[in-house]
Amino acid sequence: MPDSQAQKNSPSYRLAALDPDFILGDSTRGVRFMLEYQKAEDHLRARGIVSTVVVFGSARVREGDRWYEAARQFARIASERGGALIDGESGRHHVIATGGGPGIMEAANRGATEAGALSIGFNITLPHEQEPNPWSTPDLTFRFHYFAMRKMHLAMRAAALVVFPGGFGTLDELFEIMTLKQTGKMPAVPIVLYDSAFWRDLLNLDAMAAAKFIRPEDLSLFCYADTPEEAYQRVVDGAGQNWVFPANDSMQS
Repeated sequence: MPDSQAQKNSPSYRLAALDPDFILGDSTRGVRFMLEYQKAEDHLRARGIVSTVVVFGSARVREGDRWYEAARQFARIASERGGALIDGESGRHHVIATGGGPGIMEAANRGATEAGALSIGFNITLPHEQEPNPWSTPDLTFRFHYFAMRKMHLAMRAAALVVFPGGFGTLDELFEIMTLKQTGKMPAVPIVLYDSAFWRDLLNLDAMAAAKFIRPEDLSLFCYADTPEEAYQRVVDGAGQNWVFPANDSMQS
């Protein structure tokens, strides 16, 4: 009697969850999209992450650059004063979150780590592989294939956004959050643009208001800051009564 080895060797016989050809195929893109959401969500919940302070900026600046050092200092201030060190029953608030790569992202993760706080890195797979920086908390360091899912995770817990000078990617993330805020798709979180001279030179949003493409009041969706201390104060002032965190009932060791 013939054996069934040919049937067992057939790709159709593989368990669906263990079949890479099936999981990575075109028809299961929606499944992969869902998995990218859920994997990061499970890790964030396990750490009790309730809210984040998202920091964007160029991947091309390096240690010693004034923007790098400003982002590093801001993240340290925000972590020390914003509640990220407090591990209370209601969860951990205002944890620094970045795109997980080098430059400003590294600086912000580094500042949070130097404060003794957790920090999050939402990395993305790129044609020229982006390495995670060594400062994000290891079990809060993620890698995404889909930009859309990465953006969703960056936005969904954001209590504030601080944007340092950067290129196309930085502008993409900035206008994504600004549009969500303008259209009421996310809470009215403070958006702080660091280095007013850079941003005023780059963006002439008054021209959009003059052409009636945006409302005059849309120009108040963001504000500027020129020092790390000022940036943190702008965040707190912009959040108002929403900038709260639990009592210090159990400090992180």
